[in-house]
Amino acid sequence: MSDSTGDTVKDPEDWTTGDEPATGAQMSYLGTLAREAGREVPEKLSKAEASKLIDELQGQSGRVADS
Repeated sequence: MSDSTGDTVKDPEDWTTGDEPATGAQMSYLGTLAREAGREVPEKLSKAEASKLIDELQGQSGRVADS
């Protein structure tokens, strides 16, 4: 399967650090996106969970335009 982002993009489930706690930057960005999308952010997320939620909320918030 080929995509425009190249082969270097890994699914968060495949990250070796994906089960570590989400970073401060991830949680901060999630807070912003959640407010814009009218959603709540769970307090305890892994890096992989945070990444998936960021992708989901970006689509709902309108912050990231479709290309």
